[in-house]
Amino acid sequence: MRVRVLGAYGAEGTTARPSAFLVNERTLIDAGSVGGALEIGEQLSVEHALISHSHLDHVAGLAFLTETMALSQAPRPVTLHAIGPVVESLRSSLFNDIVWTDFTRIPSPEKPVLQYRELTEDAAQRVGDLWVTPVRVDHTVPGSGFIVHDGTSGLAYSGDTGPTQALWDAVKQCPQVRAVILECSFPNRLAPIAEAAKHLTPELIASEIDKLPSHLPVWIFHIKPLVFDETVAELKQICGERVIVVEQGKTYEI
Repeated sequence: MRVRVLGAYGAEGTTARPSAFLVNERTLIDAGSVGGALEIGEQLSVEHALISHSHLDHVAGLAFLTETMALSQAPRPVTLHAIGPVVESLRSSLFNDIVWTDFTRIPSPEKPVLQYRELTEDAAQRVGDLWVTPVRVDHTVPGSGFIVHDGTSGLAYSGDTGPTQALWDAVKQCPQVRAVILECSFPNRLAPIAEAAKHLTPELIASEIDKLPSHLPVWIFHIKPLVFDETVAELKQICGERVIVVEQGKTYEI
């Protein structure tokens, strides 16, 4: 399984793109940045998008991806996969003909460039060439993490979350998981903000790691660009070699 980091951050900066990962060139895991990382031909190859929750830094790229697909007369739609509350949020609050065009009707309702699929929670479902299990996490809006694998190897993706448990319990039941992609948004001094926003800090990351099987590497994403260096330094001091901070633009093999 190939995992390309399109956007590694929890916000946007001159060299920082919001969170998005591309698996095997066809499936997005979140879509904070798509057009800023992929050429037109690469965008048109995307068939699926797994969306953890409705916040802008995880979905903004969908708006421009669907526009590109419509203008390029894409041969197939992109299917947005998410748990029910997330599908409803995107339908009513983003692709609603107010904030952005409802691309489930463009170029026609019979052949749109965007379609939705509601995923069943805590159950493995086929998405293209992958198996996907959404598991609820603890954030300020409804959201899930995902366990994604191809039958042989795969990953667990936290999405945005505060301290959680159900996702890690599911990881322990899935031997195909080879790595965990885990959010960390703020340094420890901003713990009150992290608690209110239901995000993680390096100290909280250490506690989450204790809930995971010891052999799994932990890949960190979603650090806010303004506090990136401070947060990375704390992660290295507290967690050591158990964690790595993913590099934007890099492709990882699992």
